[in-house]
Amino acid sequence: MFQTPLGHGRCLEGALFFSTRIERLETIDLAEITLKKATTADVDCLREISITTFTDTFGDQNSPEDLANYLKQAYSVEQLTAELVAPLSVFYFAYLEGELAGYLKLNQGAAQTEDVGENALEVERIYILPTFKRHGLGSRLIAQAEQVAHQLNKSEVWLGVWEKNFAAQHFYEHLGFHKIGEHTFMMGTDPQTDLMMMKTIA
Repeated sequence: MFQTPLGHGRCLEGALFFSTRIERLETIDLAEITLKKATTADVDCLREISITTFTDTFGDQNSPEDLANYLKQAYSVEQLTAELVAPLSVFYFAYLEGELAGYLKLNQGAAQTEDVGENALEVERIYILPTFKRHGLGSRLIAQAEQVAHQLNKSEVWLGVWEKNFAAQHFYEHLGFHKIGEHTFMMGTDPQTDLMMMKTIA
């Protein structure tokens, strides 16, 4: 069985203990969700939540070798540190009642993974820990992306979603995104197709 190169460390310990309580809640007050811009001081926590959420989302659909190679390349401390200091990118951590629950990465200008245009803001990564899914965090993070887009005078927000991730596609469609194209995402040695989805904001 494939094992992620990282277990649950100190950043996610609270989420494990929090899980039994959150599962009993029918709704979450969005006021209980707080966001914090991540810095290089947060790189270890960013690496931990990145590996955990990516593995939860895609681990069952990919070979152990491709997954391990991707995690090693994309989520090394060196790679994430470089992304955290990149001037055209920004990361946000999402907390629910003080517990780290998810994160968001946004790109503008030349930092976008596709040349969609200067009027666009890319949501490159949006991930929620399994414990905290289906409690409004994804919608809150997309709302943050739209807010940042407004602040930067961008008129469009776009993202890529795996062609086989139908639940995510339906979620984004519900929020007003529509398909504008496709691009290739390399999972280790396996080229996969992502749907590019965009939303025009007022």
